[in-house]
Amino acid sequence: MSVDPEIFAKVKEALIDALGVDDDEVTEEATMVGDLGAESIDFLDIVFKLEKSFDITIPREELFPDDILTNADYIADGKLTADGLAQLKERMQFVDLTKFEADPQVQNFGNLLTVRDLCSYVATKKA
Repeated sequence: MSVDPEIFAKVKEALIDALGVDDDEVTEEATMVGDLGAESIDFLDIVFKLEKSFDITIPREELFPDDILTNADYIADGKLTADGLAQLKERMQFVDLTKFEADPQVQNFGNLLTVRDLCSYVATKKA
């Protein structure tokens, strides 16, 4: 799945500005948390910059499914249940959840979102 070069350029610019990372660190495969070091406070800045750059509105729950990841109905032994995974897939269709599905530890979710996923999300918002 290829990313629109124009969207990638703007997302990359927002990430470099918000996270203070080097240009070459922001690749499509880079994870927001693990590779780029984004923390929860950074995501507020990133969302603001993306909204401004693309003239879109980003509801918090679309990128941060806390209501799913903290709901006892969807968690068993620290993992998302099948129902929880189904909810997550429905909400975050722009994210490749293949690896997460193999071991859906809630604590690992934060390191799932990649730059490519963010670009795909923006593309769906612009469509």
